Amino acid sequence: MPVALLPDRALVTVTGPDAAALLQGVLTCNVETLQPAEARLGALLAPQGKILFDFLVSRIPDGFRFDLPVDRAADLAKRLTLYRLRAQAVIAADPTVAVAVAWDGAAPAAAEPVADSRHPDLGARLYAAAGAFSADAAEADYHAHRIALGIPEGGRDYAFGDAFPHEALMDQLGGVDFRKGCYVGQEVVSRMQHRGTARTRILAAAYPDGVPAPGTEITAGGKVLGTTGSVAGPRGLALVRIDRLGDARDAGETPRAGEHPVRLERPAYATFPMPEAATRAG
Repeated sequence: MPVALLPDRALVTVTGPDAAALLQGVLTCNVETLQPAEARLGALLAPQGKILFDFLVSRIPDGFRFDLPVDRAADLAKRLTLYRLRAQAVIAADPTVAVAVAWDGAAPAAAEPVADSRHPDLGARLYAAAGAFSADAAEADYHAHRIALGIPEGGRDYAFGDAFPHEALMDQLGGVDFRKGCYVGQEVVSRMQHRGTARTRILAAAYPDGVPAPGTEITAGGKVLGTTGSVAGPRGLALVRIDRLGDARDAGETPRAGEHPVRLERPAYATFPMPEAATRAG
């Protein structure tokens, strides 16, 4: 059972009697249905519907805990404070707790596991004081595991402020609740859902002949299809216009990331429509 520390992650807590009501009105996910020991994907959007912050949110005894990139934690606390108004809620970064992840087995006894609900094989988050348990895997091992499952992360596979939840596969990974009512950016997200207008998606990428750097343009037939995201060995993720990918396949053109050919497929868990010639990752 690998355990890896995630020093690139930090925690923000929202506590108090109005914490649930505050969050329910601004986040894409449903915090009222959040189960104990569950970490659920969610986002805080701009009014135009683009992702400003993504995170895993879980319950704590007096409120909620947000697990997000360390360089986004202070800004999330500040943004939530702007929405607090008269709500009885305390919003604060929590530097006393370290973030780790365990997968392929039971978590160490020193921390209560919080299941990552994005995918059943992704593992559990562990939240404990620094030094409470030791790691036997590297942070890179976890990201290789995440990439193999086709799970994107903001800042690595899409840019904050530039991607819609559908493009980041939040609709496929339980990060958007389409029945809970209004939240910031909800109208745009609902319109994309009901009209099926999401033409850009995160896809699984395989590189049979050399691996490009993250952020490399993917092209076919002189047209830009998208950009590469995080990579681990010959596998990676990429943000791709699936309609243009279909056109390239119809024309018999091979997508390339820079000089490297790339095979692009829908992640195995995903159900969004792909061009007819496209395949599903196993």
